[in-house]
This record gives sequence, structure tokens and C-alpha cells, in this order.
Amino acid sequence: MSRQAIVTAAEMRAAEQAAFARGKDSFALMQEAGAAVAAAIDDTHPGAKGTALVLCGPGNNGGDGFIVATLLQQAGWQVQVAALRARTAYHGDAARAAALWPGEVIAADPAKIASLLPSQTIVVDALFGIGLDRPLEGDVAAVIELVNRADAEVWAVDVPSGIDADGGRVLGSAIRADHSVTFGWPKPGHLLLPGKEYAGRLIVAPIDLDASLLPSNLDTWVNAPAAWLHALPRPGALDHKYSRGHALVIGSSDMPGAGRLASLAARRIGAGMLSVAAPAATLPLYMADQPGIIARPASRPEDYVEILMDRRITGVLVGSGLVPDAAAREAVLTALAAGRPTVVDGGGLTAFADRPADLFTLGRSDVVLTPHEGEFARLFPDLGPDKDRLTRVRLAAARSRSVVVLKGADTVLAAPDGQVIINPAASPYLATAGSGDVLAGLILGLLAQGMPAPQAAAAGIWCHAQAGLNLGAGLIAEDLAGQIPGLLRTLGR
Repeated sequence: MSRQAIVTAAEMRAAEQAAFARGKDSFALMQEAGAAVAAAIDDTHPGAKGTALVLCGPGNNGGDGFIVATLLQQAGWQVQVAALRARTAYHGDAARAAALWPGEVIAADPAKIASLLPSQTIVVDALFGIGLDRPLEGDVAAVIELVNRADAEVWAVDVPSGIDADGGRVLGSAIRADHSVTFGWPKPGHLLLPGKEYAGRLIVAPIDLDASLLPSNLDTWVNAPAAWLHALPRPGALDHKYSRGHALVIGSSDMPGAGRLASLAARRIGAGMLSVAAPAATLPLYMADQPGIIARPASRPEDYVEILMDRRITGVLVGSGLVPDAAAREAVLTALAAGRPTVVDGGGLTAFADRPADLFTLGRSDVVLTPHEGEFARLFPDLGPDKDRLTRVRLAAARSRSVVVLKGADTVLAAPDGQVIINPAASPYLATAGSGDVLAGLILGLLAQGMPAPQAAAAGIWCHAQAGLNLGAGLIAEDLAGQIPGLLRTLGR
């Protein structure tokens, strides 16, 4: 099982050129791409065939479209082709593909498309591929809006036209596809919002491309077990509660529920022991439903220092439920100075909004910062939405010298060395109070067991997302930790 790469438009073009240099015929590769799209459509409609409108752009994406049209017609579909240029105006492989289409090619102007759309079962978007770098305007934008309003099922070839393949941004106007068939590897725009929503169901067709064509310094990956399963702790017969890690949660009297959720998640994912350091009056709340935790009274910085002198503590979470004030800052700095793998979350992040450099000074490769968008903006005000999400998180990890997890429906993780992981799927029902505290606890539990921080964060994100998908509508944060044992069993742990 190998991890799945995510490639940029430039990396994809380089891989194709490398394949051609090895003797692969470029038109044969175009035919394989078109065949993959046609097969995916046909497999989704195994019964009687309907009508299909194939929209062909001016370049090689349009060439793919002509091949799709030809193969769909051969499979029994009633196909019409509308193109942005005359058949005789195509060049190279796209011209060869256009010559294969036996039917008429009509102009893809808005009036004509509007008259055709009501009778179409499917529309195939082969207008623009991964190389688009300008906003779509005028008649092309009008055609796209007509397709988006139609009742037809929409299939995008490679990426939906109008979506930036590298960042997921909408370039003026973009096709909203029900399905996207891409080639070789997913592109960032398939997995990052808003492109993720425009792509619909993503199908990655391998065609005749393999990982040997990719650069050795590739640094962006899909978050799946293949990326971290080798590092996921597997308890053995010789293990005991101390060898399975001792996690410490620095809790709060203001919002103790956050620490309780994080504690339960850390224990469920395998931490052998867990201590909560919190004001004495609050500790009964932590122990009420978790008698297996260790309660440690703490309310002053020196209390945390004393607790962290226990060398058996192998991972720390600080910030969940903390009020973002000077005391929270002191707690974070004390935890980081102790040199243990640490997750900084919630109030522990916002406490540094006016002095982020103080936090970054103690950054290390075994420190994980878990901001949502608001917290990220406070820590990295210059890394705003004018930059794509991958660039923002990669720069944040380098600056903080820590692993940064930018949470959301398209969670992105970056390590200080530039490696990035994108989580492909998450439940919208995870947008509920306490969900982020569970995630922080999952990462803590894995760090405490000795899992390297990038892999611990990625595994925690994946388990959190899968738990949310399993539970679906109606989930609350309290439900999530109960899903973890079943997920660990599916992972062979």
C-alpha cells in the first residue's frame, strides 16, 4: 500500500513529458484519458443510454472531449458535440481526436447550448483542463452558467472548467460537476474548497502513468492510512500502561468540557495513562465520567512545572478550554519549555494573537498547532486568503517551526520541512462545539505513544473525519470518541 500523491498542474505536465521521453505516444495517452472518462460514465449508467452533450474547449482538454464523444456514441448514447472552435482549427493531438468524431460539431455559443440542454441526460465538460490561469468571461462564462442551471448530470474532464487546479479557486465562473474524472493523480483543486464542491465525486483514472514519472521531491499527499499506518502504534504482549504513553491535559475551570472531551479521545486512541492538571475545585468534573484518569491539582505556572518534572509524561495538550489570557500564555510556554511532544489548541493559540513570535520561538517538529481559520488569521495575519490554502499552511509551518493543522472541511496539515497532507473528506456535521477538542485529544494520544508529530496529526485528522462520516446527522462531540475503537480495528490495531 503506497501513499497517494497530489500533483500540481506543472508536476502533471512534467510527468506527461517524462512519459513521452520514455517513448509513450502522446495521442495514445489522450485516447486512454478519453476512454477512462467514457468508461466511468458508462459504468454509472449501465442500463439504457440517454443523450449526451460534450462541450469541447480549444486545446487538448477538448481533444479528450472528442474521444469521449466518439466512445459514448459507440456505446449507444445519442451524442452531440459543441466546441469553442471549428473542427479544422484544432492542432496536434486535439486535431487527430476531432477527426475521429463522425458527427457534426456545432458552435458552443450560449443560445445554441440553451436550446440543447433541456433534452440532455448528461453534459461532459471538456472545455478547459488543468492549465487554465485566467478568469472565464463572456460567452464561455454564459455557457457555464447555463450548464450549472440545467437538470443534466455533469461530468468534468480532469478538473471542472474554471477551477484553479493548484488552489481550488473559482476563476471567474466554473462548472459545478456531479463527477470529475482526473488522470494519474488528484490535483489540489479537487480537494481544496471551493474546488472540492465543484468537482463532485472524484474518480482518479491511472491511465499509463506511474509514480516513477513524478519528481523525487514531491511534497503533497492525500491523507489516507497509507501515509501513516506504518507509524500507528500497535500494542504488543509486552506493553503496559506506562509503555503505551502518559498524556497530560492542561485543563480549565472556565470550560472544563473541552479538556474532558480531549482526555477521552486521547485514551480511546490508545494512551496508556492520562493526567489532567486543573484547579482542584474543577477536578471532580473531569473524574465524574472518567475514573481512569489521574487528577493533578494545578492553577499556577509552578504547578505545571512540577507536574512536568514527571519524566513518564510523554505528550501534552494545552489550550483546549483555556481563556486566552496571560495565564494561558504562561501555561503554553511552560509546556513547550518542558520539551515534550505538545499539541497547542484553542485558547492556547489565541493567547499569542498579539505576540505570535513568542509562540514560534519554542516551535519544534514535535509541536502541533491546531488552528481554525479565525485562530490562524490571528497568528498569521499576513497569510490571508489572497494566497492559496497550501501556500498559507506551508509558510505557517515554516515560520512557527511546528506542524500546523489548519482545520476545516478541507483540513490541511503542513510540517516544517514543507511536506503537506490534505484530508479528502469530512462530515459537515463535525461543525459542532467540542469537535476540535476531540481532534486535539486524538493527536495528543498518538503523540504520547511515540508517533512522530506529522503522522500523529494526520492519523488523528483521518480518524476524526471518519468518525464524523460514520455518525452523520445528529452527531455531537461526545459521540466521536466512541467511534475510535472500531476504526482502530479496521486499521488492524
